[in-house]
Amino acid sequence: MVTKQFAGAADEADLRRADSLAREIFSDVANKWALLIIEALGERTLRFSELRDEVEGISHKMLTQNLRMLERNGLAERKVHPTVPPRVEYTLTEPGQALRATVDLICGWTHKYFGHIETARQRFDA
Repeated sequence: MVTKQFAGAADEADLRRADSLAREIFSDVANKWALLIIEALGERTLRFSELRDEVEGISHKMLTQNLRMLERNGLAERKVHPTVPPRVEYTLTEPGQALRATVDLICGWTHKYFGHIETARQRFDA
């Protein structure tokens, strides 16, 4: 499937359309690693290794892929310092910070209903 470039028409941003750019953006940012990276960055600037330590269980490859995706979508910025070895830092952009507010709500919802979901799963699996 080829995604159309957004030219300003409302139908091109419609999530219900298979070729919607909005759907591609949603798919990019609505994955567990992206959400956890956005949450970990918060209002801080972190190095790659610090981010890997913050997001337990993420592989080097997945962290790299998700940071590149966030950067491509303008949600994170990557700054390379000319040192040996190179020091690379990541921070959220303004749109990334705005998305972080939604991620914070999702995290809060998860904490609030964790017990309910756990009980429902146990009941369902029984």
